[in-house]
Amino acid sequence: MNLNLKPKESCAFDAVSLGEVMLRLDPGEGRIRTARSFRAWEGGGEYNVIRGLRRCFGMKTAVITAFADNEIGMLMEDFILQGGVDTSLIQWMKTDGIGRICRNGLNFTERGFGIRGAVGCSDRANTAISKATPDDFDFEYIFGTLGVRWLHTGGIYAALSEQSCETVLAAIKTAKKYGTVVSYDLNYRPSMWSAIGGQAKAQAVNKEIAQYVDVMIGNEEDFTACLGFEIEGNDQSLKTLNLEGYKKMINKAAATYPNFKAVATTLRQVKTATVNDWSAICWADGEIYKAADYKGLEIMDRVGGGDSFASGLIYGLMTTGDAEKAVNYGAAHGALAMTTPGDTTMASKKEVEALMAGAGARVKR
Repeated sequence: MNLNLKPKESCAFDAVSLGEVMLRLDPGEGRIRTARSFRAWEGGGEYNVIRGLRRCFGMKTAVITAFADNEIGMLMEDFILQGGVDTSLIQWMKTDGIGRICRNGLNFTERGFGIRGAVGCSDRANTAISKATPDDFDFEYIFGTLGVRWLHTGGIYAALSEQSCETVLAAIKTAKKYGTVVSYDLNYRPSMWSAIGGQAKAQAVNKEIAQYVDVMIGNEEDFTACLGFEIEGNDQSLKTLNLEGYKKMINKAAATYPNFKAVATTLRQVKTATVNDWSAICWADGEIYKAADYKGLEIMDRVGGGDSFASGLIYGLMTTGDAEKAVNYGAAHGALAMTTPGDTTMASKKEVEALMAGAGARVKR
């Protein structure tokens, strides 16, 4: 497949993301409601992808976001720097001492175990990035002067506020103007859209955004809720994967939006919070390619697995142009990311490629 990527030497960044980065507070093996201590991480649906491209795959990346200019914002910046992601495009917003003007987002997440599912509790209203408008970012400078080969953003950021809907569209339109490839993860969260118009608003916004997207990513619920495509004959009560239904859904999406160069979805069957079957499929050039199956995948922390799938997919598309290889990079990277705590990957490219080649879990000495 030909994505018409801009030459590497003409761009300051291989890839950038646009979205919110929150402080994740993790009670470890315990529960939020009874915790006496939390481990701190950074995380966000769009950022996790770009960090994976930097940390696992060695690409030059940056994050476009906004922080309230206080100690928590500086802590977040420090986490991002530890991941190797460029912070020069972060906008620092003036705030007061108690967050009335703007604040930084918090995300409490417990991992779940066995029959107890993972639980997330976000505290992100009136954050700096949710209040940011297109005028707060110089997209002409980022995409026109600096140069970016790939922009990744998604539906979590779009759902934050009316302003974020406008900012996503402004960024995508400017990126397309300068030949930047755009990927978008639908990432539907009903609780986030409820305050700004619910599912009807989600569909209106995402259908407009979809017209400018080159690589569309999402799971079954995302494509249904955001774009109106349903899997025919799907019955979750049967606990079986309707693969043919997924393929039909993806083909419909590709036919509806001829600008799509690739469409990908993860395939997950949740047996327990700690055991899932995991795979993915990707449409490109009229063909659908399926990744290897990871059946009975044992999971330590599922949060960010889909984001790590996206970063592996993007890396594969950027470096090989082969959708089959790309979807296998994505599935392997997502699988490995879910074996470690936190939103972001701790895997290496060498480990991803070894897993793709069939490596097992024998001890390495």
